[in-house]
Amino acid sequence: MAARPRATKASAASTASSCYFAGLVGGEPDRAGRRPRGSRVAMGSSWSSEEERQPLLGPGLGPRPGAAWRSREAAAAAAAVLPAAAPGPGRVYGRRWLVLLLFSLLAFAQGLVWNTWGPIQNSARQAYGFSSWDIALLVLWGPIGFLPCFAFMWLMDKRGLRITVLLTSFLMVLGTGLRCIPVSDLTLKRRLIHTGQMLNGLAGPTVMNAAPFLSMTWFSADERATATAIASMLSYLGGACAFLVGPLVVPAPNGTSPLLAAESSRAQIKDRIETVLYAEFGAVCLIFSATLAYFPPRPPLPPSVAAASQRLSYRQSFCRLLSNLRFLMIALAYAIPLGVFAGWSGVLDLILTPVHVSQVDAGWIGFWSIVGGCVVGIAMARFADFIRGMLKLILLLLFTGATLSSTWFTLTCLNSVTHLPLTTVTLYTSCILLGIFLNSSVPIFFELFVETVYPVPEGFTCGVVTFLSNMFMGVLLFFLTFYHTELSWFNWCLPGSCLLSLLLVLCFRESYDRLYLDVVVSV
Repeated sequence: MAARPRATKASAASTASSCYFAGLVGGEPDRAGRRPRGSRVAMGSSWSSEEERQPLLGPGLGPRPGAAWRSREAAAAAAAVLPAAAPGPGRVYGRRWLVLLLFSLLAFAQGLVWNTWGPIQNSARQAYGFSSWDIALLVLWGPIGFLPCFAFMWLMDKRGLRITVLLTSFLMVLGTGLRCIPVSDLTLKRRLIHTGQMLNGLAGPTVMNAAPFLSMTWFSADERATATAIASMLSYLGGACAFLVGPLVVPAPNGTSPLLAAESSRAQIKDRIETVLYAEFGAVCLIFSATLAYFPPRPPLPPSVAAASQRLSYRQSFCRLLSNLRFLMIALAYAIPLGVFAGWSGVLDLILTPVHVSQVDAGWIGFWSIVGGCVVGIAMARFADFIRGMLKLILLLLFTGATLSSTWFTLTCLNSVTHLPLTTVTLYTSCILLGIFLNSSVPIFFELFVETVYPVPEGFTCGVVTFLSNMFMGVLLFFLTFYHTELSWFNWCLPGSCLLSLLLVLCFRESYDRLYLDVVVSV
């Protein structure tokens, strides 16, 4: 399907106002000021049948998720109350920050549990007898968990955030609990650990995809990018803390670490690893208890016009995404480099071991690269909230830096050929810059996805792109299980994917349909 042309200001105002009132009440008023009592006219109605269209938010604007449409009398009453209760763009509530905090903590814990084993892969080999294939598979459970991605996104769109978040946190409780079961049989212990990582991987679709849905549901138009950045970046920050916690708590089994290297034994390493596992289990249980106590599915009134608008059905959304060339371009620009970088980060210790980087140093490199990306990502998102319509320019700048820094790192690791200085400073600088440029692009991409294909549901859109990203990550880690003796090919995948993404973003024509709706109607 060809991309929709940009609307002029006059046509945008007309379209936005029409969609807004039609989505709330059921049609435009006639000359006498009466509203029709016929079928509702929803945004994107040409893409779906009447029974397929469902509202994003229920109270006052339509049914609760999964319920039938309200009667015409109830809809008319809601329309009469809404303008007086929430004039202009809508209303925001202070509790939105608590909801964002709980979701962000859940995302943080999921990232922490997923990246438990990569930073301490040398210690895990000695404690539990893991092979290189086991280490790669423990990381691979993350993308494997995205196979039922669309089931979780359907649950979120139909049943709301609360049910989806509770199910996600419960899976994490089961997964982290299985890893803590004390058994002496190492074969059984390895199976329990793999099962726990798989259950934690099943929580990935929610924590990675729900950020735009949460920001749309709870936050106004001038806060959405910031909320999306915080909710999506905390999962990466959890993975970064694994680089810090694991190597500092768990001693290295060999001479790669000067600290405790001589006196480290298998029993000591195993005890330290179990300490980390119990601590992660306790943190996940606390987060599950908090979400069970308080995590509302939606605010009483929507925060913006776009939040109150209806979305396309899943069937029509899928057809629209596949036929939208602009979306496919930007989806590949996100999925390929972010998938490669996620797989590369998960086995960073394995990659840096041949260049004589210790387990602790590899952990610090991974930690600061992701932390820097989180900080810059939130700052970029806040900038995007103030200066609207600049998402493409921001991505061009970020991927230019990512291409240069990844090329620098790859050539530095080949110092025997390039004769570039291989020092701790150069490795730290190149890796941290790479992490900053790539990780900070995630929330910018998410906002651009939603703007490009609106009114496709936010969860569905982000589910498609994160599924693609994890598919690329899974393919790379699958090859890693067979070609793990020499990893220079993995390093070259980084600059190649960043350069490809830069070209795709350069050729992409941006549009801001959702932003036009919010800005024009609220004026």
